[in-house]
Amino acid sequence: MIAQEQWYKYLQLLSEKYPTRQSVYAELIHLNGVLSLPKPTEHFMSDLHGEYESFFHILNNCSGVIKEKVDKVFTEKMSDEEKADFCTLIYYPLEKLTTLKKKNLLSPEYYKKTILNLLDLSKFMSYKYQPREINNAIPEGYGSIIDELLRGRPDADYVPRVYRQKMLDTLISIGSGDDFIFAFTVLIKRLAVARLHIVGDFFDRGKRPDAILNMLMEHHSIDIQWGNHDVLWMGAACGSETCIAEVVRITLKYNNIEVLERGYAISVRPLFLFAARMYPHDNPIEAAQKAIAVILFKQEAAIIKRNPDFAMQERLLLHKINYKEHFFLSHKKEYEMQTDYFPTIDPSAPFSLTEEEYEIIRGLQSSFIESRQLQRHIQFLYKKGSLYKCYNGNLLFHGCVPVDDEGRFRSIHLEGKNYSGRAYLDYVEQKIRQAYFGEKDQFTIDFMWYLWCGINSPVSGREMKTFERIFVKDKSLWEEPSDAYFRYYDKDWFCEQLLQEFGLDPNHGHIINGHVPIKVKDGETPIKAKGKAIVIDGGFCRAYHKKTGIAGFTLVSNSRGLRLIEHRDFTNVKAAIMNNKDIESVSESVEVQSYQTTIADTEEGEKIQEQINDLYHLMLLYKNGILKPLE
Repeated sequence: MIAQEQWYKYLQLLSEKYPTRQSVYAELIHLNGVLSLPKPTEHFMSDLHGEYESFFHILNNCSGVIKEKVDKVFTEKMSDEEKADFCTLIYYPLEKLTTLKKKNLLSPEYYKKTILNLLDLSKFMSYKYQPREINNAIPEGYGSIIDELLRGRPDADYVPRVYRQKMLDTLISIGSGDDFIFAFTVLIKRLAVARLHIVGDFFDRGKRPDAILNMLMEHHSIDIQWGNHDVLWMGAACGSETCIAEVVRITLKYNNIEVLERGYAISVRPLFLFAARMYPHDNPIEAAQKAIAVILFKQEAAIIKRNPDFAMQERLLLHKINYKEHFFLSHKKEYEMQTDYFPTIDPSAPFSLTEEEYEIIRGLQSSFIESRQLQRHIQFLYKKGSLYKCYNGNLLFHGCVPVDDEGRFRSIHLEGKNYSGRAYLDYVEQKIRQAYFGEKDQFTIDFMWYLWCGINSPVSGREMKTFERIFVKDKSLWEEPSDAYFRYYDKDWFCEQLLQEFGLDPNHGHIINGHVPIKVKDGETPIKAKGKAIVIDGGFCRAYHKKTGIAGFTLVSNSRGLRLIEHRDFTNVKAAIMNNKDIESVSESVEVQSYQTTIADTEEGEKIQEQINDLYHLMLLYKNGILKPLE
């Protein structure tokens, strides 16, 4: 009875939005029509790692989708050179127009021809969208004019042709040609990609993660699945001194100090001054790396000792150095060290910070917490991000779901409880959010570091050997054991088990991962388990190009299936503008459907169907006189 009363109250509220029979009829007709539209295009990218220029270009060319549409629309109308020039204008409208202006190539005829071509392309690309969505995609301030141009039939007869001509002549004569070209290019890119999924790792290695995040904060439709590098920076922004030390160490390793100092106004000068005194014979970067690495290992030891549930006691290593004979003892075997000089370590208390080290890490902590730009970016990651996402039948997460050697979900004991599978990932996400928004207890802050490097971490899934890679010569100690997930995700049965765990169809769903670079040059394929799992880390970052042999992957999902785009090296934006140089890409079909997926088959379609059901109930109340509509 209570449920019926609540349902009736809900329909009463709905009647305020649709107060007449006609308004209900109109919305029912509209929504049922929307369900039949083709599913809009989704793009998946991962492991951007600060590689701003390549990402900027791929985001602008929509992984080649725009070029494909231009080829279809203008096959008979434009030469290959003209199409390349037109594509460059769409990718970089402001920069291209500035270049043309310097060459005195912007005439009324150019504006008219270009706007008409942009109009034709926009019309072609808008067929799978409802009018409301198209209006929302048009940049603010240009809606009425662009909407009229899109709806018009310029060649049907004399009157609309003259009407359109007058509109174009006027917008050009008043000097708004550049503005309308820019607005059309924005519309085209929004129509090309309805949804962007970033499957983790904005930070580290590349030069400009801050610029990537600035750009994505303006994106019209995006979701993010956090990677281990993202969680590390999120932990640093929460105030974890250990995460901060690791962030600084990695930044120095890849010589990206400008990310900290210019991007986020975080000064590392005190660290450099300290390191110069401690390591006077090393160059400044190497000295600072050694200084912060020792601080890191001391901080890690404190976390490991505080948290026995992390099961990382074997990572207490500073006391295993023989400081007199200069070797490292591991499993009763002696290993030669890269260095015999540890000026900041007291052999009798190797895990204790010196007073200067303490002041340096506390100063860095204040800088990270007080950096307005960093906090702005981290808040964006929390707002748009999650540990995993189920979307349109696909399961998206960066790293892994921990499993044992038999491929069964591993039981992980934390805070007095056992977690596994989806429940474990839900627990992890709750702790990540608590670290920033909730009560910042010591365990939660420590857990952010654990997620960076713990073998049972779903964003890491491997035991990191940072100490050995820095200080031990024997590379056999550098090997980093990984979770069994990475051995099983090429098995059909395993992927089906995982999809079922997250409530998805094991026959039609896909698992989409990043995290592990795919070595294409060695014949490795990103397509696992006959397409049930797809690993889209192709090495966007230049530091990984030699390892993978390519410059990144993009996965494209549209109404006809899935395509994997393999990208080649990209020079720079300047070359793209001056020489109309696009990024070279190779497309491979992962799944081709004989039928066209419609909005009815998507999560949006499920929500629309619920609206339709509600409206049918409201219509019955009107027809039966239970609710009185406005006449």
